[in-house]
Amino acid sequence: DGAIDMQFANNQAKFSFDADGHRLAFASATLDTDVPNKQEVILPRKTVLEMQRLLSDADGAIDMQFANNQAKFSFDGMEFVTKLVEGKFPDYNRVIPKGHRNNLTLGRQALLSCLQRTAILTSDKFKGVRLNLDPGTLRVASTNAEQEEAVDELDIDYGGDSIEIGFNVTYIIDVLTNMGQDMVRIDLADANSSALITIPENDQFKYVVMPMRI
Repeated sequence: DGAIDMQFANNQAKFSFDADGHRLAFASATLDTDVPNKQEVILPRKTVLEMQRLLSDADGAIDMQFANNQAKFSFDGMEFVTKLVEGKFPDYNRVIPKGHRNNLTLGRQALLSCLQRTAILTSDKFKGVRLNLDPGTLRVASTNAEQEEAVDELDIDYGGDSIEIGFNVTYIIDVLTNMGQDMVRIDLADANSSALITIPENDQFKYVVMPMRI
């Protein structure tokens, strides 16, 4: 369930992760060495989680080698070998929204806290929250089977269209929790289009999340 696509060209590495068909994360980084011929490999999700654990305490450079449907990562005197996933990854460039006319920039922690407070009424079966975006205000609401409602509001710097859109709150909480930056930007078109979440003035990270009917 989920895999990481890694593309290398010149001195750039691009990573894209399709978790479940409802959200996609994209990141890029600069390499210490040049890759003359473009290479693309797909890592299993289990490998990425294990690498994340191992690298949390690692220091210094990582050496990556790919051959015979295997990948080898060397760092801190350790070697980690894994099989690659066969097949072709979807073209993420076609999934990333472009030209959404409505956007807002707000504090990451303020939005995260607002969503966490509102998510208290969601259940394991239904994680939907409703976002109402109006000039100057973001209203977040959720309801449960007993028709109880949790509502929270944020004052925001926004002058775009009025939009009502639903999301799986877990998907947005996940990305906000793992971002270390203070500010987050959200681009929207309408209630039926995916949202693009980015870091202001940083094109190395993009997160796309599909809306849901509430």
